[in-house]
This record gives sequence, structure tokens and C-alpha cells, in this order.
Amino acid sequence: MRAPPDSVNVLGTISKMKFLSGLMGHAKQRARERDQALSLYIASVDQARQPSFYSDMAVADTLDGRFDLIVLHVYLVMRTLRPAEEQGKRLSDLIFKIMMDDMDMNLREMGVGDLSVGKRVKAMARAFYGRAAAYDTALDGAEESVESGLDAVLQRNIYGAEAPQPEQLEQLTGYVRQALAALAAQPSEALLTGDVAFPTAPTSAT
Repeated sequence: MRAPPDSVNVLGTISKMKFLSGLMGHAKQRARERDQALSLYIASVDQARQPSFYSDMAVADTLDGRFDLIVLHVYLVMRTLRPAEEQGKRLSDLIFKIMMDDMDMNLREMGVGDLSVGKRVKAMARAFYGRAAAYDTALDGAEESVESGLDAVLQRNIYGAEAPQPEQLEQLTGYVRQALAALAAQPSEALLTGDVAFPTAPTSAT
């Protein structure tokens, strides 16, 4: 026995409403997570722009130097998000996309030609993953080799061919460890909603 046509239409309407409601809920969640990721990215950039990194820690105040410090701070946030599993991965993926979009926009504002922007952004993406892997190796290494490993990675990825004073490199290494500890100590709920607080940037007076 077939159901009356009216009941079929009602069931179809209800099904469509549930489907549309599900889509809207997913879209709202994605928008909310993007806002949270944007907040984490902005906090990372703001911290990377602290003047003492350049004046006291001798990081080059150039496009490359600023990029390398942004990469470092974004990496610290992403590493801290890992225990959050799927939600942390989604936020990390969004942070990375926002960062690459920001780099694209900055290059265009600097007058880099359209044909070159894509290649440079891809190079920045490769640089990010390369540096992140190097930081992971240093931080996840054997306990007795972590300090020297992190020193070497920071020397290579933050200072490049420049040679900072030993105490400057030591302070930057200490700052990275302090930042990781501070981020890990923050409530995971706060970080997942886009709220992050970095420790004070190191200075030569500390």
C-alpha cells in the first residue's frame, strides 16, 4: 500500500530541512574554527614582531628574518595543538592556509609580479615544513642531545649565515623552551578557541 502523496511530500520536506540544517551547522563550525585559527595566527605574528628579537637577539630585521620568526611561533602553536587530535589538526591546517594566504597578499603588496608570487609562496610552504621537521627532530631527540640540537636548528633556521653572540642564541633557545612550557600549561579549551598567551620575548637584560 502506497503512502498518500501528501505524506511523501512532508517526509521529503523534513529530509531536506535536516540536510540543509546539517550543512548550515557545518558551515558555522568551519567559520568558527577559521576565526579561532585566525586569532592564533595573529597572536603568533604579533609575538614574532616583538622588537627585542631583532634589537637584542640579533635576528635580521628583514623579510626573511621576520618570516623565520613567524614560522617558529606558528610551529610552537601547532605543536601544542597536536594532543587535541582531530580538532587540533583542523585548526593547524587552517592556520597554515591563513599564513600562506597572508604571505601571498604581502608579496603582492610589495609589488612582486603575479607570475612569481605562486612560486615564492610554494617555496615558503616548503620552508615551513622543512623547519617544522627540523624543530621536531631537535625537540623529540634523546634527552642528552636536545639542547645542542635545538641550538643548532635555531642557529641554522633563524640566523642562517649570521653568527649571533653565544648568549643571544642561548637566550633564544631558552625562550623556545619557555614558550612551549607556557603554551602547554594553558587550558586546552582556551587554545582551541583561539586564545593564546606567549611568554615575554627575551631581552639582553634578562
